[in-house]
Amino acid sequence: MKQTSVEWLECQIKSSKYFYKLIEDIQSRSTVAQSNIFEQAKEMEREQIVGGFVECWKANMPDGFECKLSANEYYNQEFKQD
Repeated sequence: MKQTSVEWLECQIKSSKYFYKLIEDIQSRSTVAQSNIFEQAKEMEREQIVGGFVECWKANMPDGFECKLSANEYYNQEFKQD
């Protein structure tokens, strides 16, 4: 599976002693939104990848073809880690 840029950044931060304090700070915040910062970023990135696939499909395929399902399948095939 390919690694997205957000996944790469998360790994770099989690494996770096310099940034360990940052992770502790993120995880110690009280709200769910703040503690799930990586999950939020991954979902935003997924939406961008799927959206880009859809736009490319629309630009290169004849009218009448449905592409949203194919975009999600593309993302899951290339980036989803089971």
